[in-house]
This record gives sequence, structure tokens and C-alpha cells, in this order.
Amino acid sequence: MNTRSLRFRITAWYAGLLAGALLIFGVSVYLGLERYLYWNLQRTLGSDCRTIGTQLLSQHPFKRTDWLETEINEAYAPEVNGHFIRVVEEGAGVLYVSGAPKDGAFDPSQVPLPNGDEKNRPRKVRLGGGKQLLIDTQQFTTPDGSKFVVESGVPYQQIEVVLHGLLVTFAIYMPFIISLAVVSGYWLMRRSLQPVDEITKRAEGITSTNLSERLPVIQTGDELERLSVSLNRMIERLDQAFQHINRFSADASHELRTPLTILQLELEGIAQSHRLNPSLTDQIGSALEETHRMSHIVENLLAISRLDAGEVKMDKARLDLGQLAASTAEQMRLLAEEKLILFRSNVATNIYVEGDRSRLQQVIVNLVANAIKYTQEGGEVEVNVRADRGTAVLEVSDNGVGISAHALGHVFERFYRADKARSRNSGGAGLGLAIVKAICTAHGAEIKVSSEEGHGSRFTVELPLLDVPENELAKPALRTH
Repeated sequence: MNTRSLRFRITAWYAGLLAGALLIFGVSVYLGLERYLYWNLQRTLGSDCRTIGTQLLSQHPFKRTDWLETEINEAYAPEVNGHFIRVVEEGAGVLYVSGAPKDGAFDPSQVPLPNGDEKNRPRKVRLGGGKQLLIDTQQFTTPDGSKFVVESGVPYQQIEVVLHGLLVTFAIYMPFIISLAVVSGYWLMRRSLQPVDEITKRAEGITSTNLSERLPVIQTGDELERLSVSLNRMIERLDQAFQHINRFSADASHELRTPLTILQLELEGIAQSHRLNPSLTDQIGSALEETHRMSHIVENLLAISRLDAGEVKMDKARLDLGQLAASTAEQMRLLAEEKLILFRSNVATNIYVEGDRSRLQQVIVNLVANAIKYTQEGGEVEVNVRADRGTAVLEVSDNGVGISAHALGHVFERFYRADKARSRNSGGAGLGLAIVKAICTAHGAEIKVSSEEGHGSRFTVELPLLDVPENELAKPALRTH
């Protein structure tokens, strides 16, 4: 799971906010319930005190000595219900105190008498063993002038049992609710962001060669639809800009061909005149050389522009890339031997692809020539062709000067030269690899480069591999030179 993805972050925020909200809700319910139970219990105890004081104590003096005890036991049954009741007459002492409850929750004899400040308000009394009683105390004066203090209490454990049950409920159900919310939220986010994944996949496949494609527009009326429409408009503007640049390059190259040809012919005619002195002949020869070079640049620019625009007619046919590479490499061997470079080819046959023979041969020639150009005397250049998991792989490697890390990402750009001075002296204009890239793109191939400065370079071209015909299976599968 990608912890930096949008769906994970939104789900995490959602889970965190939900957990926080449930925590606040739980604390509020807990405190509210505790307050309500305390208030309700206090009201009940106060009602018991008032009942005893107004209905029973009003009959003082009593008919008999055990009359008050009998009435209280019959009305409240404190031992059975776990209540504490005590009646104290000022000046006479305790008239009644309830017995120990049957569940043994507390010992009434341990409950201290209230002091002066505690005779008209509720109080908590802590007993041995950490037990507590909630007791309400009220004072009464009978018609005969006697003063009484009535106490009614119950164990505070009754409230604690309810609150503990609430905590257990929260502890069980809150993690379940949060887990369910997280899973549901992640599923909803994944479903909601699925159009974004589709847009991303389509956007990654759009390059300068297929700007006519558009992103899918989800008719939802929300922000995703507006984003898709805006991106499509941007791609349309980029498409128009690229078309304008390609048309400009093609038109400029086309318009320059005629005057350059005329200039070249005029210079050749002047150079063939015998009336020129040697210094002027050298100057005309230099100008003619530059004209040739400029014509070559213009032709390459025109070829790249047409390849990018898809205007070049490709005579694609089924061909053996291994045989094509072997024959082309053999033609380039003399160029390597002139620089005392060891030239090797390790070419597998029956590597069938669909492509234009002349254009793919141009790719091989440009890559091999480029490798020989930037390999020192005594170096090595190797051409390999093999099949790899449904792909035809062409590799041209050398142990020459290599390419620096900052220049590696620009080698396929037009007019880019890592060493401008050396490329200029050798006649290079920085268009060879750009043409290779354009041809590979037109064939649906992928070209990669890996290099380390001072240790050589490796160019790899990958094309879709076709099945081998049955009549070719018996032929040799490898050619090594």
C-alpha cells in the first residue's frame, strides 16, 4: 500500500477524524451519563429522606418504641435493597439504623455521623476496601419541636457498574466501527478515484507523437470532469504547437534545399575554373564543404520532421533483424579497422520483426558510426541481436569516452552535442541520434541508452518480435564475427 497516495491520506484523515469524533462522543456520553445517574440517585435519596421526615417523623412521639423501625423496614427493606438509612434525634442519639445488606456491600456501623456542614447536602463517604456510599442528609423539626437528622444512602458502586458497562461497550464496538469505517472509506475512495487512475494511465501514454489522443471524460459534473476537459484542452494546444513547429521545420528545410543546391552547383562550377589562384580555390573549397554540410543538416531536419509528422511512407515488411544487422555491420567493419578498433558482432538469426528495411538499416548505421566515432584507437565496438521475452533486442556497445551523467538525458535531442567542439570537427551536427529516435518511434520501438563517462556506452533498441516461420527453424541461430 502506498502511504503517500491520495486515497491513503484521505482515508487516514477520515479515520483519524472519525476516531476523534467518536472519542469526544464517548467522553461526552460517559460524563453525561455519570452526571445523570448521580443526579437521579441523589433525587431518589432526597425523596426517601423527605418521605421519612414528613410522613413518619411527623407522628412523633411514636406509638411504641419499635414503630419507626417497623415502618421503615416495611416501606424500604434496606437490607434487601442494599440501602443505608439512619435516623438521629438531636439530644437522644440514633433512633434507627439499617442493618448490613445481604450482598455485604458495606458495613453500616462504619458510616460516620454527619458533621454540621454535612447535615443538609449529599456527600460521599469512603469506607474500608475502597467502597463508597452516596448519602443524602436532611434535617427535620416535628410539630412537638423535636429535631431529627435523616440519612439515606446507597453504594456508589451502582453508578460505577453502569459506567463500567458503558466503557466495555465502547471498547468493543468503537474499534469495530472505526475499522468498518476505514475499510468502507478506502473502498469508496478507491472507487471514487478510479477515474483518476484511468486518466493517469492514458496521460502517461500520450507523447509528442500521439498528441491527437485525448483523456477520457467522465460525465459526472464534478471536479474530475472539469479536470479532464481542461487537460484535453491543454493537450489540444500542445498538439497545435507541435504541429506548427513540425510544419515550420519541414517547410524551412524544404525551402532551403533548392537555394543550397544551386549554391553548391555554382561553387562547384567556380571551383572547376582554371583562372582562379590557389588561395581563392581553397576558400571556395571551404565554402563548398560548408555548403555540403548544411545540405546534409537540412536533409536530416526534413527527414526528422516528416517522421515526426508521420508523412514518411514506411515500406514495412517482415524481415530478419539479425541478418540485417549482420550485413550492415559487415559493411561498417572497414570503418572500424581504419581506427584499429576491434569490431565484433554477436547476432542471432530468425529474429523477425516488422519494419522498413532501409530505415532500420539507417538506425544500425547511425548507432555503429556513432560508437566508432567516439571510441579511441584500440577500443572495441560490439553489435548484438537477440530475442528476449517476446522482444527483438538490438544492442550497440563500445568502450569509448562514454557520456556524462548530465548529458545522458539529452542525447536524443536535436542539435545536442555533449562535446560541441569535437563533434563540429568530425562533421557531426547532433542530428544522428535524433533521426534514430524518430525512426524507432515510427516503428513502435523503444530505444534506451546507458553510459558511464570514460567507460563506454550501450544503446539498446527493442522492437516487437514476430513468430519464426517453420521453414526458418532449421537455419543456424547465431552468427559471430
